Amino acid sequence: MNKELLRKLPKIDELLKLQSVNKLIEENSRTIVLESLREAIEFYRNGILKGNVDSLNTEQVLDFAVHTLESKNKMHLERVINATGTVIHTNLGRSLLGKKAIENVITVAGSYNNLEYDIESGKRGSRYSHIEEIIKKVTGAEAAMVVNNNAAAIMLVLDTLAKEKEVIVSRGELVEIGGSFRIPEVMKFSGAKLVEIGTTNRTHLYDYENNIRENTGVLLKVHTSNFKVLGFTEGVSLEQLVELGEKHEIPVVEDIGSGVLIDFGKYGFTYEPTVQDSIKKGIDVVTFSGDKMLGGPQAGIIVGKKKYMDRMKKNQLTRALRVDKMTLAALEGTLKYYIDEKEAIDNIPSLNMILMPKEEVKKKCILLKRKLQSKTNDFKFYIDKGESMVGGGSMPTEKIETYVVKVTSEKFSPEDMERKLRLGETPLIARVYNDELVLDGRTLFKEDFDEIVQCFKAIE
Repeated sequence: MNKELLRKLPKIDELLKLQSVNKLIEENSRTIVLESLREAIEFYRNGILKGNVDSLNTEQVLDFAVHTLESKNKMHLERVINATGTVIHTNLGRSLLGKKAIENVITVAGSYNNLEYDIESGKRGSRYSHIEEIIKKVTGAEAAMVVNNNAAAIMLVLDTLAKEKEVIVSRGELVEIGGSFRIPEVMKFSGAKLVEIGTTNRTHLYDYENNIRENTGVLLKVHTSNFKVLGFTEGVSLEQLVELGEKHEIPVVEDIGSGVLIDFGKYGFTYEPTVQDSIKKGIDVVTFSGDKMLGGPQAGIIVGKKKYMDRMKKNQLTRALRVDKMTLAALEGTLKYYIDEKEAIDNIPSLNMILMPKEEVKKKCILLKRKLQSKTNDFKFYIDKGESMVGGGSMPTEKIETYVVKVTSEKFSPEDMERKLRLGETPLIARVYNDELVLDGRTLFKEDFDEIVQCFKAIE
């Protein structure tokens, strides 16, 4: 029986004569088509030898090859639908870009551009000139530059201002910034020597002053955006630190983390320090992320006094940490919205989702529930109140009131539904809570609702 089935296995030369295979080659890479055909033949050969195949024909082999080809053509970095309610979801790509930023990236990526060319003079220019003025305008800083992420920004600042010198920082601010990257480790790579002061919950001004030495290079303030210490606490204000720095002629550096450019306190949230406030209070250098609360691409943005920024721009590390044309295009497109705060909230997806009134979320949930109920049979849907999260290590204690669509089924457990939706053609990422599948309307878009319906129909 095995020998008979093995003789039925088609040869590559025979398959290449088929019209359907030639059409695949026209539409795809010949190399990948051949690989897929060989893998299909090998799959059935192994199945026959193991006794797992009872019958065989050419169509079966072709079907397997086509499925393999589709898998090979599929991009590993792919689109997913975020139904978790976590707006800045680190595992799902953090902030979404606004339309203006996307358009700018497409234009720059698909054409030659003036990345390092001064059109007016006809000579070589600086890539940072395209972005510095808009950053200065939005933040109020004297000068600015951009590197590839905020950890790189901190490293560049400390390497420039405190290499082989001491950096004074409160113990309560020695945070881990994600992926096991820790502030003390980043500082070590910069060549700076860490001087820990105070305790986890209480640090006083005299802790800083008592530890200032001749070799002190920087007074560092780190905003603990990804956790909160509550209760018996005390810290040193920015104004106090700036005054101390001026007294001893030591630069004060603040890592503000999430890059907040609007006052969320005006919209009912707990106040988060803004970059503009830090600059107004006299901080010499401020670092922050581009892809968290700012709502742009991954980037580390450095702003501050020109005399310090000029030194950083000359640091040899700058070339190793520099950003590419697409990051600059996306960041410029994002920052242009911030010229008008309402424009930023309306057009930057992360801000829009965070500040969306819960009643607007409820309307989305009602529409989604109606579509799902009319097109599926094995599920029950109902709307309930819930809580969304900002995410991305930002506003850790902030819960956003929201509405969700909860899903139950007699056919599938919540865990089965979550897994099947996650593994679908378009992965739908939901969460299981209290033995129910939960779809948070805050992070869903109306234009995806028909596709969400198809995700559920595919697992029925």
